[in-house]
Amino acid sequence: MPTVSLTVNGKQVSADVEARTLLVQLLREHLHLTGTHVGCDTSQCGACVVHLNGKAIKSCSTLALQADGGAVTTIEGLADGETLHPMQEAFRENHALQCGFCTPGMVMSAVDIANRHGNPDESTVRAELEGNICRCTGYHNIVKAVQSGAKAMGG
Repeated sequence: MPTVSLTVNGKQVSADVEARTLLVQLLREHLHLTGTHVGCDTSQCGACVVHLNGKAIKSCSTLALQADGGAVTTIEGLADGETLHPMQEAFRENHALQCGFCTPGMVMSAVDIANRHGNPDESTVRAELEGNICRCTGYHNIVKAVQSGAKAMGG
């Protein structure tokens, strides 16, 4: 079995994995980082979004070996100890979640949106979130949270 070595949330890790192991499987099953969710297995819902080398990707359609040597950030790696990341805080403040299943992927996508667009307008946020599905609520508060979080991040 090949060995994959990468940095996850600032820590060096390695694991022996089958060549077909998906990044989401490595995170959840080998590293026990269960904040990254699997919602569809088809790369449609966005619950599995993590950052690979600073860019948002869907970890259910990325092989673990493709991330070899890279830096992965998961939802567990955003907060600074007890201090939430500004985007996490914005989601909390704006009531941008209900059941919470989609929230990790939404937050990770939102951070990426803010990093790329600075202070995005509503139409940009809505267009960028098309790959993230929330089955519980409308997107109004999620859009507000992304804009608020982007502003707090310095956008």
